[in-house]
Amino acid sequence: MEHITLNVSGMSCGHCVKSVEGSVGALNGVNTVTVHLTEGKVEIEFNPEVVSIDTIKETIDDQGYDVA
Repeated sequence: MEHITLNVSGMSCGHCVKSVEGSVGALNGVNTVTVHLTEGKVEIEFNPEVVSIDTIKETIDDQGYDVA
């Protein structure tokens, strides 16, 4: 398992947290997703042999948030 922390802007409420955690958490190979709303960060533990960082970033972007 690999662990990354992404800077994500545009998240402002509980719905944002559920949106990001739900969409990223549904990806095959993602073990855990934790959104830190006040810091604008998303921690993800995933299997890089199953899912790429780019796919994770695209999934967050598709929810309407900007990934740095």
